[in-house]
Amino acid sequence: MTGELREAIRGARNRFDTIDRRVAKTADRTNVFEQLTGADYISLGALFVGWASALLFVGGEPNWALLAMFGAFGLDKADGWYARRTGTSSPFGRQIDSFIDIFAYLVPAVLLYHFVLAPGVFASLVVGFLVLAFGGLRLVRHNSEGFGSDDGASFYHGTTVVHTNLVVVTNYFLAAFVGLWNGWLAGLAICIACPLMVSDYKAYKTDTSHVLAGLAAVAAVGLALALEFGYL
Repeated sequence: MTGELREAIRGARNRFDTIDRRVAKTADRTNVFEQLTGADYISLGALFVGWASALLFVGGEPNWALLAMFGAFGLDKADGWYARRTGTSSPFGRQIDSFIDIFAYLVPAVLLYHFVLAPGVFASLVVGFLVLAFGGLRLVRHNSEGFGSDDGASFYHGTTVVHTNLVVVTNYFLAAFVGLWNGWLAGLAICIACPLMVSDYKAYKTDTSHVLAGLAAVAAVGLALALEFGYL
Protein backbone atom coordinates (compact mmCIF):
# COMPACT_ATOMS: atom_id res chain seq x y z
CA MET A 1 0.00 0.00 0.00
CA THR A 2 1.48 3.35 -1.02
CA GLY A 3 1.87 6.22 1.40
CA GLU A 4 -0.58 8.35 -0.59
CA LEU A 5 -3.29 5.68 -0.37
CA ARG A 6 -2.64 5.24 3.35
CA GLU A 7 -3.08 8.98 3.90
CA ALA A 8 -6.28 9.02 1.85
CA ILE A 9 -7.78 6.18 3.91
CA ARG A 10 -6.74 7.85 7.18
CA GLY A 11 -8.31 11.14 6.07
CA ALA A 12 -11.57 9.46 5.13
CA ARG A 13 -11.67 7.62 8.46
CA ASN A 14 -11.09 10.84 10.38
CA ARG A 15 -13.93 12.56 8.56
CA PHE A 16 -16.31 9.82 9.67
CA ASP A 17 -15.02 9.60 13.22
CA THR A 18 -18.09 10.23 15.38
CA ILE A 19 -16.19 10.89 18.61
CA ASP A 20 -15.39 14.47 17.66
CA ARG A 21 -18.99 15.05 16.58
CA ARG A 22 -20.57 14.26 19.93
CA VAL A 23 -21.83 17.16 22.03
CA ALA A 24 -19.73 17.57 25.15
CA LYS A 25 -21.41 16.94 28.50
CA THR A 26 -21.78 20.51 29.66
CA ALA A 27 -24.50 22.48 31.40
CA ASP A 28 -25.80 23.58 27.99
CA ARG A 29 -26.27 20.02 26.73
CA THR A 30 -29.92 18.91 26.45
CA ASN A 31 -30.68 15.28 27.20
CA VAL A 32 -34.15 14.86 25.70
CA PHE A 33 -35.20 11.93 27.88
CA GLU A 34 -34.13 13.67 31.07
CA GLN A 35 -36.33 16.63 30.05
CA LEU A 36 -39.48 14.55 29.62
CA THR A 37 -42.11 14.66 32.35
CA GLY A 38 -45.24 12.59 32.93
CA ALA A 39 -47.23 15.15 30.96
CA ASP A 40 -44.85 14.77 28.01
CA TYR A 41 -45.33 11.01 27.98
CA ILE A 42 -49.09 11.59 27.88
CA SER A 43 -48.45 13.89 24.90
CA LEU A 44 -46.50 11.12 23.19
CA GLY A 45 -49.49 8.85 23.80
CA ALA A 46 -51.60 11.41 21.94
CA LEU A 47 -49.07 11.26 19.09
CA PHE A 48 -49.40 7.47 18.95
CA VAL A 49 -53.20 7.61 18.80
CA GLY A 50 -53.10 10.49 16.31
CA TRP A 51 -50.89 8.40 14.03
CA ALA A 52 -53.36 5.52 14.37
CA SER A 53 -56.07 7.93 13.26
CA ALA A 54 -54.03 8.87 10.18
CA LEU A 55 -53.56 5.21 9.24
CA LEU A 56 -57.29 4.55 9.60
CA PHE A 57 -58.11 7.47 7.28
CA VAL A 58 -55.65 6.13 4.72
CA GLY A 59 -57.18 2.67 5.15
CA GLY A 60 -60.68 3.93 4.32
CA GLU A 61 -62.12 3.78 7.85
CA PRO A 62 -63.12 7.42 8.52
CA ASN A 63 -65.48 6.73 11.41
CA TRP A 64 -62.96 4.66 13.34
CA ALA A 65 -60.33 7.24 12.44
CA LEU A 66 -62.51 9.92 14.03
CA LEU A 67 -62.74 7.86 17.21
CA ALA A 68 -58.96 7.55 17.33
CA MET A 69 -58.61 11.28 16.62
CA PHE A 70 -60.86 12.15 19.55
CA GLY A 71 -58.83 9.76 21.69
CA ALA A 72 -55.80 11.89 20.82
CA PHE A 73 -57.86 14.97 21.70
CA GLY A 74 -58.60 13.50 25.14
CA LEU A 75 -54.93 12.73 25.79
CA ASP A 76 -53.96 16.21 24.60
CA LYS A 77 -56.25 17.73 27.20
CA ALA A 78 -55.05 15.29 29.84
CA ASP A 79 -51.39 16.27 29.44
CA GLY A 80 -52.15 19.93 30.18
CA TRP A 81 -54.26 18.98 33.21
CA TYR A 82 -51.50 16.71 34.51
CA ALA A 83 -48.81 19.35 33.99
CA ARG A 84 -50.80 21.95 35.91
CA ARG A 85 -51.69 19.51 38.68
CA THR A 86 -48.10 18.38 39.20
CA GLY A 87 -46.49 21.76 38.54
CA THR A 88 -44.33 20.36 35.75
CA SER A 89 -45.18 22.83 32.98
CA SER A 90 -42.10 23.94 31.07
CA PRO A 91 -41.16 25.66 27.79
CA PHE A 92 -39.79 22.30 26.57
CA GLY A 93 -43.11 20.61 27.32
CA ARG A 94 -45.05 23.33 25.52
CA GLN A 95 -42.88 22.79 22.44
CA ILE A 96 -43.67 19.06 22.56
CA ASP A 97 -47.37 19.79 22.94
CA SER A 98 -47.39 22.07 19.89
CA PHE A 99 -45.44 19.53 17.83
CA ILE A 100 -47.96 16.81 18.67
CA ASP A 101 -50.92 19.11 17.93
CA ILE A 102 -49.88 18.88 14.27
CA PHE A 103 -50.53 15.13 14.27
CA ALA A 104 -53.48 15.17 16.64
CA TYR A 105 -55.50 17.86 14.82
CA LEU A 106 -54.03 19.15 11.56
CA VAL A 107 -52.94 15.93 9.83
CA PRO A 108 -56.20 14.06 10.61
CA ALA A 109 -58.19 17.07 9.40
CA VAL A 110 -56.46 17.20 6.00
CA LEU A 111 -56.68 13.41 5.61
CA LEU A 112 -60.40 13.49 6.40
CA TYR A 113 -60.92 16.11 3.72
CA HIS A 114 -58.68 14.36 1.20
CA PHE A 115 -60.06 10.85 1.50
CA VAL A 116 -63.73 11.60 2.18
CA LEU A 117 -64.75 15.11 1.13
CA ALA A 118 -62.44 16.38 -1.62
CA PRO A 119 -64.02 16.51 -5.10
CA GLY A 120 -60.58 16.30 -6.71
CA VAL A 121 -56.85 16.41 -6.14
CA PHE A 122 -56.58 20.16 -6.74
CA ALA A 123 -59.16 20.96 -4.06
CA SER A 124 -57.37 18.65 -1.65
CA LEU A 125 -54.02 20.25 -2.49
CA VAL A 126 -55.29 23.77 -1.74
CA VAL A 127 -57.30 22.92 1.37
CA GLY A 128 -54.58 20.70 2.82
CA PHE A 129 -51.91 23.33 2.23
CA LEU A 130 -53.96 26.08 3.90
CA VAL A 131 -54.80 23.94 6.94
CA LEU A 132 -51.17 22.89 7.45
CA ALA A 133 -49.65 26.30 6.65
CA PHE A 134 -51.94 28.46 8.79
CA GLY A 135 -52.08 25.81 11.51
CA GLY A 136 -48.30 25.57 11.65
CA LEU A 137 -47.91 29.35 11.72
CA ARG A 138 -50.51 29.54 14.47
CA LEU A 139 -48.55 27.06 16.62
CA VAL A 140 -45.27 28.87 15.98
CA ARG A 141 -46.81 32.19 16.99
CA HIS A 142 -48.29 30.70 20.15
CA ASN A 143 -44.90 29.29 21.19
CA SER A 144 -43.34 32.69 20.56
CA GLU A 145 -45.99 34.91 22.18
CA GLY A 146 -47.79 32.65 24.64
CA PHE A 147 -51.23 33.44 25.96
CA GLY A 148 -52.69 36.92 26.01
CA SER A 149 -54.34 38.28 29.14
CA ASP A 150 -57.46 40.41 29.34
CA ASP A 151 -58.53 41.44 32.85
CA GLY A 152 -57.07 38.22 34.23
CA ALA A 153 -58.65 35.99 31.56
CA SER A 154 -56.22 34.10 29.31
CA PHE A 155 -56.86 33.88 25.59
CA TYR A 156 -55.29 32.46 22.46
CA HIS A 157 -54.33 34.83 19.66
CA GLY A 158 -56.57 33.67 16.84
CA THR A 159 -58.65 30.52 16.66
CA THR A 160 -56.91 27.27 17.58
CA VAL A 161 -56.12 24.13 15.61
CA VAL A 162 -58.94 22.49 17.58
CA HIS A 163 -61.42 24.98 16.11
CA THR A 164 -60.19 24.28 12.57
CA ASN A 165 -60.35 20.54 13.16
CA LEU A 166 -63.94 20.97 14.36
CA VAL A 167 -64.80 22.85 11.15
CA VAL A 168 -63.55 19.92 9.05
CA VAL A 169 -65.39 17.35 11.18
CA THR A 170 -68.59 19.41 11.00
CA ASN A 171 -68.34 19.44 7.21
CA TYR A 172 -67.93 15.67 7.23
CA PHE A 173 -71.24 15.26 9.02
CA LEU A 174 -72.92 17.93 6.87
CA ALA A 175 -71.89 15.99 3.76
CA ALA A 176 -73.27 12.80 5.33
CA PHE A 177 -76.63 14.21 6.41
CA VAL A 178 -77.35 17.22 4.17
CA GLY A 179 -77.96 16.27 0.55
CA LEU A 180 -76.90 19.59 -0.97
CA TRP A 181 -73.62 19.74 0.93
CA ASN A 182 -70.55 18.66 -1.04
CA GLY A 183 -66.79 18.77 -1.09
CA TRP A 184 -66.62 22.17 -2.80
CA LEU A 185 -68.75 23.84 -0.12
CA ALA A 186 -66.81 22.03 2.59
CA GLY A 187 -63.51 23.17 1.08
CA LEU A 188 -64.72 26.78 0.90
CA ALA A 189 -65.78 26.73 4.56
CA ILE A 190 -62.44 25.26 5.63
CA CYS A 191 -60.45 27.78 3.55
CA ILE A 192 -62.35 30.66 5.15
CA ALA A 193 -61.65 29.27 8.63
CA CYS A 194 -57.89 28.82 8.13
CA PRO A 195 -56.71 32.48 8.21
CA LEU A 196 -58.61 32.97 11.47
CA MET A 197 -55.87 30.93 13.17
CA VAL A 198 -53.41 33.80 12.66
CA SER A 199 -55.91 36.61 13.18
CA ASP A 200 -56.26 38.94 16.18
CA TYR A 201 -59.40 37.15 17.37
CA LYS A 202 -59.34 36.42 21.11
CA ALA A 203 -60.23 32.78 21.80
CA TYR A 204 -60.65 32.79 25.57
CA LYS A 205 -59.37 29.81 27.53
CA THR A 206 -62.16 29.08 30.00
CA ASP A 207 -63.69 26.07 31.72
CA THR A 208 -66.82 26.64 29.64
CA SER A 209 -64.87 26.41 26.38
CA HIS A 210 -63.28 23.14 27.53
CA VAL A 211 -66.68 21.70 28.46
CA LEU A 212 -68.18 22.72 25.10
CA ALA A 213 -65.24 21.16 23.25
CA GLY A 214 -65.69 17.97 25.22
CA LEU A 215 -69.43 17.85 24.49
CA ALA A 216 -68.77 18.44 20.79
CA ALA A 217 -66.29 15.55 20.80
CA VAL A 218 -68.77 13.23 22.52
CA ALA A 219 -71.50 14.18 20.03
CA ALA A 220 -69.14 13.58 17.10
CA VAL A 221 -68.15 10.18 18.48
CA GLY A 222 -71.83 9.24 18.78
CA LEU A 223 -72.56 10.32 15.21
CA ALA A 224 -69.50 8.48 13.88
CA LEU A 225 -70.57 5.26 15.61
CA ALA A 226 -74.13 5.67 14.37
CA LEU A 227 -72.83 6.03 10.80
CA GLU A 228 -70.45 3.12 11.16
CA PHE A 229 -73.14 0.71 12.36
CA GLY A 230 -75.84 1.97 10.01
CA TYR A 231 -78.15 3.62 12.53
CA LEU A 232 -78.14 6.86 10.53
